[in-house]
Order: sequence, then C-alpha cells, then structure tokens
Amino acid sequence: MTVIVREIRPDVRADLEGFAAVRHGALPFHLITADSLAYDMAHFHPDARYRPLLAENVEDGEDGDDREDREDREDREDAEGESSESAGRGGIIGSAQVGLIHEAPEPGQAFVNVYVHPDATRRGAGTLLVRAAEEYLAAQGATRLLSWVLDTPGNRAFAEAHGYRASRSAHFLRLDLAQGTLPPLQDPPPGVELRTAADFADDPRPLFALDAETTADEPSDAGAELTDYEAWLEETWRHPLIDLDLTVVAVVDGRPAAFTAARTDGVRHYGSGMTGTARAFRGRGLAKLVKNHSLHRARAAGYTEAFTGNDTGNGPMLAINKWFGYEVCATEVRYVRELG
Repeated sequence: MTVIVREIRPDVRADLEGFAAVRHGALPFHLITADSLAYDMAHFHPDARYRPLLAENVEDGEDGDDREDREDREDREDAEGESSESAGRGGIIGSAQVGLIHEAPEPGQAFVNVYVHPDATRRGAGTLLVRAAEEYLAAQGATRLLSWVLDTPGNRAFAEAHGYRASRSAHFLRLDLAQGTLPPLQDPPPGVELRTAADFADDPRPLFALDAETTADEPSDAGAELTDYEAWLEETWRHPLIDLDLTVVAVVDGRPAAFTAARTDGVRHYGSGMTGTARAFRGRGLAKLVKNHSLHRARAAGYTEAFTGNDTGNGPMLAINKWFGYEVCATEVRYVRELG
C-alpha cells in the first residue's frame, strides 16, 4: 500500500464522509459532518483559498483513474443495496484543513490543521499532508502558519520536528447532558429579555455586530476582524450546524447584549460555537444566563453531550463552564511556523 495526498472532491460523498470520519476519530470533541464540510467548501470566503486535503491508502501501482473507477463501482454497489463498508472511504486515513486567515488584520497568515486517524499513524500521512499544505500556502503568499495540535508527546514532537513552535493552548471540555445536573434556570434580571437567534431571522445584523465585538476580544495568535456582513451570513448564520432555536440572546433596551451560539449535529451532540458579552454589559452574569438557558433547551431537545473549548488563559469562561459541570477532556496547543 502507498499513501498519497490529494484534494478532496466536493461532489464525491465518499470523500466527504472519509474526511469527517478521520476528524471524528482524531478529534471527537469537534462537530463536523459530511454535509457541513460540503457547505464549508461551497461557502468559504474566496480570499481564504480554502483547500481541504486527504491522505489515502492506495494499492501499489494504482493510479488516480484506477481509484476513481473503483470508487464508481463501489458507489454503484451501494446504490444497488449491497453492503460496502469501505465504499471509497476505508482508504482515507488523514485530513488537513488548509487556507488563509483572510479576516486577520495582518496579511500572510494561514492555517493548517492536520489530523490522522488513530488507527493509521506512523505511515507517513501526516508528513505528506504538512508538506502539501505548506507548498500550497506558500504559493498563495502565506508567511506565517498556525496549526492546532493535540497535546500529546507524539503530536508535539511531530510539530516541532517540522519547524513549528508552541505559542498557546486551549482546552476541550465535555458536559454529560443526559446524566449530568445543570444549574437551575434563572429568571433574567429586570430590563433583560431572553430571545433566540430565530427571533432575529428578519434582520440578523444586530447579532453580527455583537459577534464582531466579542470576537475581537477573543485570545488569538492572528487576530480577527469581522467586517463583512454578507460573508458572516454565509459562513456563520446559514451554516448547517448552527441551531438558531438553541442560540440564546440576552437583549437589553432592544439591543443584543450577550449570546451563546449553539451548533448541533442534529442527533446527539451540542457544541458552543461562541459565547460573548458586549463590553458595556460585562460583569452582570449575562453569559451564564444565556448559556444555561441554551443548555436546558438542548437537553430538552434530546441532545446528550455538549462540547466547548476555551483558551487555557481564559479564566472567567473556564470558571463559568466549570459551574455548568463541564470537564476538560483534551488540550490542544497552537503551533506557529514562519515561512521564508
């Protein structure tokens, strides 16, 4: 068997499912589906030059045409009702998210996040993915690469061997919605009204303004400025994982003051996309208020696991999540490499 790296084909379901399967295996705390990946590829801002890559095991002597013919046959078998567990997917062992950070105020910054399925490590897939990603990004004008790496000795050694240096870290946190005990619901304080994002369906611009303000204050190596409303609509508001009914907003004097964005896989997993409070309303407990109501709604809707992530230096948000019952389940380290 030989490992090759190639671009994902957005119109081939086996590629999308293979990419998602690798991510589920390597990073089960992050929501992704074949449909959400297809949406991302179709709606990422063109300035991001987004290019997902796959690492695949192929038979020695098999070229790209042979592989596509094989996958076509397997797709036909599936359509005829025959079981084909691999279906062009079993050979996919690695994935990479690759693109430019177009929202960053400083140009030339890019991201490359590489994951190999735990059952397929030490076959060279990670190195091939990193090499292909770096070559592509350098050709797009990238000068600084940012990568999230799971905090294990092997993964950290791999990143450092490829010239990356650690800069900061973040925790993944998990909450058992099925068996855990959420804090009791609290009524909003006087002058505060709770709504859902669905209530802003006719005009979500006030939520865009709130998201932009809170995103600007998030810990980041690259910085982020949300200024493109139409791009936000495509990449965030209309994303297939966003759940507008579970996204809760605290409104003060008609103005959105705090929110928690909910993302779900539509089955059992709930993820916090972002929780933030406008600067003028911080210190009032609004972040706890909106997140608690969202989690209660999620449990009532049948979701059994909740995931979130916090920078290890973000003490206030870590304390809030501990209050809810979240526990750290993994840590990632942000690694940086300067090109040229």
